[in-house]
Amino acid sequence: MRFLYTVFIHLYNFGIAVAALFNEKAKLLYQGRKQSFRILQEQCADKKIVWLHAASLGEYEQGKPLIQKLRTLHPELTFLVTFFSPSGYEVKKNDKDIDIVCYLPSDTPRNVRKFLKIVQPKAAFFVKYEYWYNYIHQISNLQIPLYYLSAIFRPSQYFFKSYGQWFARQLQRCTHFFVQNETSAKLLQSIGIEQVTIAGDTRFDRVFAIAQQNITLDFMDEFKGDSKLLIVGSSWQPDEQVVARIFSDFKTDYKLVFAPHLIDKEHVNGIKSLFSNEKVICYTEKEGANLADFNVLIIDTIGLLSKIYRYADVAMVGGAFVTGLHNTLEAAVFGIPVFFGPHYSKFNEAIELVNRKGGFSIQNADEMRLIMKRFENAPEYYRETCRICADFVKENLGACDKIVEKVSKSIF
Repeated sequence: MRFLYTVFIHLYNFGIAVAALFNEKAKLLYQGRKQSFRILQEQCADKKIVWLHAASLGEYEQGKPLIQKLRTLHPELTFLVTFFSPSGYEVKKNDKDIDIVCYLPSDTPRNVRKFLKIVQPKAAFFVKYEYWYNYIHQISNLQIPLYYLSAIFRPSQYFFKSYGQWFARQLQRCTHFFVQNETSAKLLQSIGIEQVTIAGDTRFDRVFAIAQQNITLDFMDEFKGDSKLLIVGSSWQPDEQVVARIFSDFKTDYKLVFAPHLIDKEHVNGIKSLFSNEKVICYTEKEGANLADFNVLIIDTIGLLSKIYRYADVAMVGGAFVTGLHNTLEAAVFGIPVFFGPHYSKFNEAIELVNRKGGFSIQNADEMRLIMKRFENAPEYYRETCRICADFVKENLGACDKIVEKVSKSIF
């Protein structure tokens, strides 16, 4: 099976090379991977490296609290972060919080051997769900401690099917799994994996730390003024269309901020067209403008969303109508109600928010309108919803401390 898996990886790499001729994201991945070994050879020599791998930006944010904690406790360490997706690497490639950053070389035996020979990590941390067979196999052979952070498992995953037993046996070689919930722990135990701790989700620690920074943004103060504010974060077109259908009902009291997942010109222009009857301005157009005169602001740059949520009275988090829900905790930490689309079953924090009635999964604009009207007509209901969200985050802090306590005993 390992041979067939490796054949598939080679075919996948070929597919990326072909796609790079037509697709910008595939092109970034294809070209970026070509630079990985050069970066590693130039920067890894004679260093005590701890390696963290994240699929993309959201997973990196889950791993960042661990890096920060370990850096404080062990300043002698150098931290290497690898990404699979351009959505992570292109944003963080110049991040001052990361010592070394590159794309993860593809999971072929040759690449894995070369990568580990250069890096020689003291420990490896994979975030949430990055399962690469050849990396796991060789890391285990070299007796390098391998930990999974904020992992979450579902019965539908192939590890728990008869045809996935070959990969399940590979997972048994991992040093330890820090999982988000009891369901994940029981699933791992069902395939013979006992090295499991229910630590929770490190994203709670991350968003709480951001919230405590109490950052002020002059442009947001100017734009919001005395109005209430609805922020639509990491939005895709269906999310934007829902908000466009209800905004006229609330624009007397509310202003609106979009921080779209994609900030290319075509997407931004699409948002503008939805609000052609409103006063719309982009973040990159704000210089010299009186932001108080506008009622729709589009954040057409990266890196501001987690900071601007503190200005929101209500948030909508995008992705759950199409691709997969983005980070609801970035908004919930500020004690505000959170809306999102119907496809959230793979996101434990969203399930909990809905169960507690702090988050609201909606099918369409009418459902969002009804809840917004209830907030308007019943202030005590709005305040209770806010309290639920803030308490939910506070109750789930501490995952990072649990992880650091356990790994420090075994590798440092």
